[in-house]
Amino acid sequence: MFMNTQPCRSYLVCIVVISCLLFGTADANTFTKNNPVAEATPFALQFFPAADNLGPFEGEPESAAVYQGKRLLGYVFFTDHVMPIPAYSGKPIHTLVGFDLSGKITGVEIVKHQEPILLAGVSEQDLSDFKNQYLGLNAGNRVQLGGSGREGYVTLDGISGATITAMVLNATIMKPLRKIAISRGLIGEGATQHTADLEAEEPIWVYAWRDKTFQIIVLLIGLSLLLFILIFQDWLAHHPSLLIYLRYGYLVYTVIFIGWYSLAQLSIVNVLTFTSSVIHGFSWETFMIDPMMFILWTFVAMTILLWGRGVYCGWLCPFGAIQEIVYKLGEKLGIRSYEFPVVVHERLWAIKYLIMLGLFGLSLQSLAQAEVFSEIEPFKTAVTLHFQREWGYVVYAAGLILISIWNRKFYCRYLCPLGAALTFPSKFKIFDWLRRRKECGRPCQTCRTECEVGAIRLTGEIISQECHYCLDCQVTYWNDKKCPPLVDKRKRQEKRKTLKETVASTNSK
Repeated sequence: MFMNTQPCRSYLVCIVVISCLLFGTADANTFTKNNPVAEATPFALQFFPAADNLGPFEGEPESAAVYQGKRLLGYVFFTDHVMPIPAYSGKPIHTLVGFDLSGKITGVEIVKHQEPILLAGVSEQDLSDFKNQYLGLNAGNRVQLGGSGREGYVTLDGISGATITAMVLNATIMKPLRKIAISRGLIGEGATQHTADLEAEEPIWVYAWRDKTFQIIVLLIGLSLLLFILIFQDWLAHHPSLLIYLRYGYLVYTVIFIGWYSLAQLSIVNVLTFTSSVIHGFSWETFMIDPMMFILWTFVAMTILLWGRGVYCGWLCPFGAIQEIVYKLGEKLGIRSYEFPVVVHERLWAIKYLIMLGLFGLSLQSLAQAEVFSEIEPFKTAVTLHFQREWGYVVYAAGLILISIWNRKFYCRYLCPLGAALTFPSKFKIFDWLRRRKECGRPCQTCRTECEVGAIRLTGEIISQECHYCLDCQVTYWNDKKCPPLVDKRKRQEKRKTLKETVASTNSK
């Protein structure tokens, strides 16, 4: 043990700092990894202001005693050394927690993590406010994040835009804390009757699904309506006014409920996380923590196989819906749109694939770093965080929305890495539900000029990987006043009818 003096405490902190500076980041990481006492000491001394030395990490489960001289003040432990609960990145959050002899939390510090959302989109102040809520809580407390208060639970605020990470952090802090407090005899039998059996506690995802019952029901109703629209698309195409109301009403639902209320905006980060999880160890529980995202991804996987990626991009993406609504408002105001020449338009498609491949390659090295660069997606700013961010992010997201007034869904067409990622499984779609005629593109160009994302070639083929499934071309397909082959057919029928009426009238005379 170290001597019980204030200079000794300062000296110990200096040793850790100087070691990091001398050996560099990599060597310092190796040093602290092999020396958990050195890694924990600076934080432990903050958790216990009167402390001057730290014992070794020992016992089962593992923790280190904190002393003032020879007087025991409490304990500290690394959460992932006790219970390595995987977070959204698929890896545990390396967190140090301190608690005193009454089982009360004295400090929480996230020492190391690969959690994407904590690097971008969550401010240091928000994270600090979240951690500080645990100060003073007892190991015997059960904690829930948000929602209505439950009997026997302490309710804390979550982290806006980081629901999954907040829930994992809560479990990461409280479960190992109870386990160690019980093993150290710091909690009496009466206080642990409802917490001693840690294995019997419900998984995080079970609570999450129960807590979001309302959102789940509304989402399932919305997805059922979308299935109805897709299955009966031919009938709806015969009733264009009804289809228009359904489509734009659904886009409003997507923005307000799926996006701003439920924060269920899918992202390229979800794809990268899933890929990383498959490579490094897959766990369903990790993905089921957020029921809204899980249900949406399940629905998207199903519809991709049946209709292609356009169902998500055209109906369920909140940011895409914002752009489409803004474009329509601009159209109502008489703002003229601008389309790039076909050659330029088709070359611009490649940008989103290059962005997607770059992020995927980066994620193989560091998922957390890939998250930082995935900020090319404005989703977090415009949807998850409701534009409550630093001005640079807000200007970027607002700028893309503004551009969509003149160029319909500009971001979706040319920059979106998520849309690019969804095109790959779309190649395996089973059915081709969008109807075409032999005259399409040869010579008719009506549908091509009206296509909202320019996904129809000059030769008439629909490019399914780029289609957003707006169904405008299907409305035209069945419209005998708009589709040239049907127009010709209708005119011939009208002429025959007129001729028959004329002959009948002549004969009657």
